[in-house]
Amino acid sequence: MVARTRSSSPARDGNRRAAASVVLGLLAVLAIPAGVVLSYYSATVTLVESSSSAGLAIIFGLVAIVQSRRGREVFTRTIGRSGGAGAARAGKLLGALGLCMGITAGLAVGFYGLLTIFAKS
Repeated sequence: MVARTRSSSPARDGNRRAAASVVLGLLAVLAIPAGVVLSYYSATVTLVESSSSAGLAIIFGLVAIVQSRRGREVFTRTIGRSGGAGAARAGKLLGALGLCMGITAGLAVGFYGLLTIFAKS
């Protein structure tokens, strides 16, 4: 045959970057609730100490947004054959939500620290 047909073309790998953006976005969104649950069930970890999960949410959110962009580029480069446009969009949304949650939690802990400093003086 001169041209490849659907049956003779290699199997499609899919868009792994778009799928990774969804997973990382979910991790970003679930990082802060996981920290709160950890502080609830742990005798040694307090709620203020579990606020480090805000940093994880920020990092996972940023990486999810970057992977979403790269997944969208793969989708565009393959003219839609790789799929993953919806996954890239969902990963970007989840990453942005996780990023906002992380920034909000970080600001809340920062203001709590300021209030405790001013309460002592």
